Amino acid sequence: MAQLDITGLAKRYGDFYAVRDVSLGIRDGEFLVLLGPSGCGKTTTLRMVAGFIEPTAGHVKLGGSDVTLLPPWKRNAGMVFQSYALFPHLTVAQNVAFGLEMRKLARADIERRVEETLALVRLQGYGARLPRQLSGGQQQRVALARALAIRPDVLLLDEPLSNLDAKLRQEVRVEIRELQRQLGLTTVMVTHDQEEALTMADRLVVMNEGSVRQVGSQRDLYERPADRFVAGFVGRSTFLDGKVEAAGRFRTEGGLTLICAGGTPGRAALSLRPERVEIAATRQAGLDNSLPGTVEFVSYLGALIDIHVRLSPSDRLVVQIANRDGGFAPEVAQSVHVGWQASASQVFNE
Repeated sequence: MAQLDITGLAKRYGDFYAVRDVSLGIRDGEFLVLLGPSGCGKTTTLRMVAGFIEPTAGHVKLGGSDVTLLPPWKRNAGMVFQSYALFPHLTVAQNVAFGLEMRKLARADIERRVEETLALVRLQGYGARLPRQLSGGQQQRVALARALAIRPDVLLLDEPLSNLDAKLRQEVRVEIRELQRQLGLTTVMVTHDQEEALTMADRLVVMNEGSVRQVGSQRDLYERPADRFVAGFVGRSTFLDGKVEAAGRFRTEGGLTLICAGGTPGRAALSLRPERVEIAATRQAGLDNSLPGTVEFVSYLGALIDIHVRLSPSDRLVVQIANRDGGFAPEVAQSVHVGWQASASQVFNE
């Protein structure tokens, strides 16, 4: 276990920057998640930390020691790849032992460490099997065991759950988080799945186009996004484009005048979280904004229902309500009223 410090990290290919000036401090025992769309630079950043990609600029320090120029096998970092990268011709035990053999540990120590690590990931008795004889979740745990067997200072996870089905993904992410807490391991994980990130992280780093857009807790990023990109990527938001006409007054492109909080006069977008918009059959009193609309689409999600409401030819928003007996549940083409308090919206100037 050790603190990981990344300073001014960059990777350039010709004139293209895959990663630009990334600086992060990951505390000892912290679980940090790099979150962003495909091509945002998160995996490149992780691979520079692991030593598989040489940075164009910047430094990586692990436990206070500069490891920027060290090859991967000289950094005490455990890596779990998206594809698991298990050796198909080696047994589970041999896969887990691989890193220990490279470190030239004694045979008895290797066997003991392999047995302990397989027990840690609940794979006792699987040591003699080949990877093809395992399920996807079991292969993922073998890859995790191989990374943990070397007793790394930092654990690096590159989209570790992307090859699992939805139900198994939920189960395994809880297992990884519990194991990380049990061991107190400094961990950095890459994902494009915001639900995974929100569930597992101590802190989130949202990246786009090679740069860090915002760092913070789940609540920080959801309640106080730094810009339109973060508001749209972390959680869900509806954006109404238009302009701030004066302090507290927003006019949409469709001509709707809304009461808002924040923003400066000029072109802007007003952001609303679907669960913070109220919907009813008639106009609602006590709300800063209350508008008539028509239901265009209803999406049944089990515990929740998404209702897409057209407010004007240019303006549409999504309302999310709980699915409960006796609750208001409009149908397509039904006339409704939607409303929200000004404090429920955020304004992002262009």
